[in-house]
Amino acid sequence: MTDMILKMSLSVVVFVAATVVIWLIWRRFEKKTLWLKLLVGLLFGLCSVAATHAGVDYGSMLLNVRDIGPLAAGLFFDPLSGILAGIIGGVERYLAAVWWDLGYFTRIACSVSTCLAGFLAAALHVWIYQKKRPSVIHSFFLGAVMEVFHMYAVIVTNRNDVTMAYYVVRTVSFPMILFTAAGVALCSAMVLRLSGEYEGFTVFRRQAETPIFTQIQRWMLVVTAVVFCVNTWMTYRSQTRIAYEEVETRLKIHAYEMESIYERTRSVSTLTQRLNDENGRDDMLYLLVDRQTREVLNRNEFMEDGAAFTVDDEFRILNHLNGNPFTVHLDAFERTEMMGVGSLLGNRYYLLSMTLSSMLYENRDNMLTESVLSDILLFTTLYLLFAILVDRMVSRKLTAVNESLQRITSGHLEEEVKVNSSSEFASLSRDINTTVTALRGYIHAAEKRMEEELRLAASIQEAALPRNFSLPGDAADLYALMTPARHVGGDFYDFFYLDDRKTLVLVIADVSGKGIPAALFMMRAKTAIKNKANQGMNPGELLAAVNNILCEGNDAEMFVTVWLGMIDMDTGIMRCANAGHEYPVLAPAGGDYALVKDRHGMVLAAMEGIPMREYTLELHHGDRLFVYTDGVPEAINVKEEAYGAERLVKKLNEMKDHSQEEILKAELQDIRDFAGEAEQFDDITMIGLTFR
Repeated sequence: MTDMILKMSLSVVVFVAATVVIWLIWRRFEKKTLWLKLLVGLLFGLCSVAATHAGVDYGSMLLNVRDIGPLAAGLFFDPLSGILAGIIGGVERYLAAVWWDLGYFTRIACSVSTCLAGFLAAALHVWIYQKKRPSVIHSFFLGAVMEVFHMYAVIVTNRNDVTMAYYVVRTVSFPMILFTAAGVALCSAMVLRLSGEYEGFTVFRRQAETPIFTQIQRWMLVVTAVVFCVNTWMTYRSQTRIAYEEVETRLKIHAYEMESIYERTRSVSTLTQRLNDENGRDDMLYLLVDRQTREVLNRNEFMEDGAAFTVDDEFRILNHLNGNPFTVHLDAFERTEMMGVGSLLGNRYYLLSMTLSSMLYENRDNMLTESVLSDILLFTTLYLLFAILVDRMVSRKLTAVNESLQRITSGHLEEEVKVNSSSEFASLSRDINTTVTALRGYIHAAEKRMEEELRLAASIQEAALPRNFSLPGDAADLYALMTPARHVGGDFYDFFYLDDRKTLVLVIADVSGKGIPAALFMMRAKTAIKNKANQGMNPGELLAAVNNILCEGNDAEMFVTVWLGMIDMDTGIMRCANAGHEYPVLAPAGGDYALVKDRHGMVLAAMEGIPMREYTLELHHGDRLFVYTDGVPEAINVKEEAYGAERLVKKLNEMKDHSQEEILKAELQDIRDFAGEAEQFDDITMIGLTFR
């Protein structure tokens, strides 16, 4: 036994090693050509041939793991490879039996099973596993079932010598099933590990992570196993009872016939002659024992001539001379267990009609063996058919529904679910499509309502910005524009005179964020700036006060950058303050525009109690000022290149002799030309002024 286990284990290891080597060759080729598939099939076929000739002696039988070859080729590589390996291994097995008398008795069964292993692996690869590799557990199960078929084929193909067939199956079935299943499972584990697909032992994964098809398979396997075990147990009980009753009836009939002969003839010699003739027929054993000498008077194949019963044998027999069957271990037969009936003839002789207990249940065991093998194949076939049915009618349809739902949830609301394979799926598809249609309607209505609200908010925001650029006395050429990235922007500009009508205030700001929240924060900042300016504060004090106001209740943690300038229209002195805003651009009369790199303060609403610096610029007649938000230099094109301050200054200098309205509109058009098809991601706001 130990020698057999070692040799069979070695055969499995060789097969696994061959699988690893073939896999390393296989994965080097990105494109799996026909020649590569044929090469893999040939290599596995040769492995099967080698396994046939390296059979392990066991109980006068030869064991091998030949069927691993076509199973591994078809399941883990390619269907064509599996078929070719099965044909090579199967045909060679038949030829080896014919030419070299190697396992001639089982030649047909072995050849058919090996060929079928290749075709079965190919079919499973395509239709069940959908060109994916089976798990280690599935591989073990498939290897075991294939060998079960192998054993069943031995019985079916040898009906003319069924006793020998049963003997062969009982001898080799367990080791061949176990080692073949283990070999296929190990090949699976190695291939999955090398390909990076091995996920470990996942039987106890959480139910939410397990596909419904896998859950159904598990329950099917449990139910099938329970039904199989119950059916086997009931068959065993039934066959045992039938075998016992058949032998009991036969024993009683034969005992009655022998008693009748003695009663008719009263001749011991006549009875002895008849017993000698009947011994060995129908597995029966007849004994005529002299009570006085305990000598067995008739011949039998189990005892030598003149053999006798012991006192203990006689004592055991005396307790069963009532015509009912008994089971007894007799010393005269080396304590072999026997079943029989006994009677007393003329108070002188014991007549025993018996059979060996091992023969009693031999037929039952043979029938049970065949029944178990056939039931395994039947339940496996039903399991596979049901699995295919569930996969095609439920699992694949659910996958199709989920794929459509994923596209819908990704925003493709025009997607339509079209799974109509059954009334349930048709109803589900209709319900989903109806829901999506209603959702499209709600979204359209919501978008329309939102668009109207944004349009209204934009008009309110636009109305809050000054649009009359004519200053009293034609003191300056002033123009401003704002182009929001969305319907509602976060930038704003403002210009107004103080109460003395001599000081012009210019404000440009950029609120963090976009949309309605930024617009609301912008209105709050705009109002605060104008109120503080009318209180007579200078730019630094003004921005510091506005900063404290905006910090209050700023749960959204928004902030705003501001540039503010107060121009004395009589002297041209402009006091300025910059709270984290872009550099202004200044051009002297007749000269070029250039950046004024002023000293920035902190943005407003970031931290309360921050002082703000201010500085002074002196404007002369003809000087030009340009202020803007970061949407101008940070505009990008499709190549994600920024517009930049240099391009801004260059464009301003190209237009320096034009009016401020023309300059700003030309600048906006230049930004749009630069951006091209790139989406505007930030608000664009500009103010231009020519001091006169």
